Amino acid sequence: MTTGFIDTPHWPWLTVALAVVLLGDAAMSLRPPAFIRDCLDGVRFPRDWWWTLIVIKSVAVAGLLAGLEYPGVGFAANAGVIAYFVCAAVSHIRAGFLGSTFWVNCLGMLAFSTGVLILSYI
Repeated sequence: MTTGFIDTPHWPWLTVALAVVLLGDAAMSLRPPAFIRDCLDGVRFPRDWWWTLIVIKSVAVAGLLAGLEYPGVGFAANAGVIAYFVCAAVSHIRAGFLGSTFWVNCLGMLAFSTGVLILSYI
């Protein structure tokens, strides 16, 4: 049902794929493996705040999935995911932590979430 400019995604499977990847990322962050610990330490993100990333990613997953039914919600959640990874990229650049986690994980997720937004809503 079209209710305005922003509807539900054209290809819901893309949104579901992004939600699944983010859910996996949030689950891994419960007991972060070495590459996640190294990344968060590398960008100097305080360990006392690591739990917030799990919350942010979980809320994003909920928003993406709710957006399959409610127009505009998925778009907003997807835009939030893009903003999250833009902030992550800026953190990497500012810290000078530009190894493979930056190029593959951070920029890869930024590209993936941007592609999902473009293909699903434009």
